[in-house]
Amino acid sequence: MTGLVGIALSLVSSSYATISLLVKHYSYAAIFVLMLLEGSSIPVPSEVVLPLVGLFAKEGLLKLYLGVIAALLGSIAGLAIDYYIGYFIGKDIVYKHLKRFHIKQESLDAFDKWFERNGLAAVFLSRLIPALRTLMSFPAGFAKMPPRKFFAYSIAGSLIWDVVLALYGYYALSTSNAVLLMTSIGLFALVLYAIYYIAKKRMK
Repeated sequence: MTGLVGIALSLVSSSYATISLLVKHYSYAAIFVLMLLEGSSIPVPSEVVLPLVGLFAKEGLLKLYLGVIAALLGSIAGLAIDYYIGYFIGKDIVYKHLKRFHIKQESLDAFDKWFERNGLAAVFLSRLIPALRTLMSFPAGFAKMPPRKFFAYSIAGSLIWDVVLALYGYYALSTSNAVLLMTSIGLFALVLYAIYYIAKKRMK
């Protein structure tokens, strides 16, 4: 457990410095772009971006509601990229490349059947689970889920995620103690990962 905390703190610390600098200098535009990258499955940690939105809002550098709106718009733009890649390219081509990573066809077929039964719930709930929250856009596109439903459920789930993490930063974090800041975000990320791990086992 101590090793995991150390790794988490190291990753959070390095990403915190970069993301903090970007948000301070470019404000809402940086929030939008960072969340767009995260939404399109590029590993930008929203678990760091959104608490910083809350923290900087508390310090008067941002308006909290505008920060959340910028984050939400960025997330949806990123999710749309993955969704339409899946929608227009199709799973056959994407899955063909996934075989290079030794993912079995039976596993893919089982996932397709699971998604057919739980598509809408999966899109909504996955937005609240670290790591999985962005990847679910691909199977939604593969399944040709109606765009209106996909975006409605995605916005609902993403809004909850954005608001909760931003409020966490607003009420729980302080720049007066950098070590405490790193520790609190790192431990919070570990809690979110634990939720993801449990959900992943349940989905299997």
